[in-house]
Amino acid sequence: MAMVTAAPAAGTVPAWGRARAGRGIGATAMAVAAVAAIILLAAPGLLAHVSPTATTSDILKGPGAGHWFGTDQLGRDVFSRTIYGARPVLIASLLGVLLAVVAGVALGMAAGTAPRWVNSVIMRVVDVLLAIPVLMIALILIATAGSGVRSIVIAIGVAFTPGFARVVEASVRKLRAAGYVEAARVFGSSRTRTSLRHLLPNLMTEVVVLGTSAIGWAVLTATTLSFLGLGVQLPQPDWGSDLAAGATYLSSSWWLATFPGLGITVTILLANFIGDWLMGALDPRDGMRPVQGFRALVLGQRRGKHGLAGLAGRAPAMAGAGAGAGEAKADGTEAEASQ
Repeated sequence: MAMVTAAPAAGTVPAWGRARAGRGIGATAMAVAAVAAIILLAAPGLLAHVSPTATTSDILKGPGAGHWFGTDQLGRDVFSRTIYGARPVLIASLLGVLLAVVAGVALGMAAGTAPRWVNSVIMRVVDVLLAIPVLMIALILIATAGSGVRSIVIAIGVAFTPGFARVVEASVRKLRAAGYVEAARVFGSSRTRTSLRHLLPNLMTEVVVLGTSAIGWAVLTATTLSFLGLGVQLPQPDWGSDLAAGATYLSSSWWLATFPGLGITVTILLANFIGDWLMGALDPRDGMRPVQGFRALVLGQRRGKHGLAGLAGRAPAMAGAGAGAGEAKADGTEAEASQ
């Protein structure tokens, strides 16, 4: 029986076209995020020409030509406070995630290459820390070290380290059985040299993707701590503290809490989108799927096979079920074709 190949429907975009569009979207998002982060961290005055702490007689004035985002209860420009308020949030999030990456990778590689009893001791401690909510760990550390950006950096670094350690340790255990690692051991490579020369480069994809996506959670943690009064203190601008101050006037002056909240939301969405895009770009099995990833992110449906849940080990069962369903469908199609 001759097989008939269906022609692509009119108006459909081929796979290579979707991949090209995905690359363009991902590259544009990364470029915008990089430029925005540099400006907000190094020179926020390029965007906001008014001091964020300067008070005026225009109290609780709505958004308009003079004040794009309106003014707060002390007459301060909300647009300037929103722009300057991004700096402490980004500093705490980026440095906290960087600290967690360094500590988590070191701890995970040490556990993955150590003897069995050492691995058991380290990973049991990691499991205990993973059972405690991240915010609770951060609150305990800040209550001990005091409030401020430095304390938030330490809190995020310590709270996020167990997640990185768990992912890295699982990957190292799989890579230890690879042929090139065994060959390096046969030729006399030490454990440290094998870890740095052969294991670490092959872990960078997962570490980069997980670290990028973790920035969104770090932003949420940092702003939550500031919202509770444990971060940057007023009158200094900060998204979390300004959101808490604007919550009092939410019924009458909506702009006080809306614009800091939008800054938090856009930053988290952008960080998660870049993480999904990097996963598609660096994973040769999946190719580029940033548009689908962003749509799933907005709808709250994270991809089980290649999202963060897959990295954390939660999605293999779902992926297996999907693969089984795909095989059953393929078998059914072949049976129909044979008839």
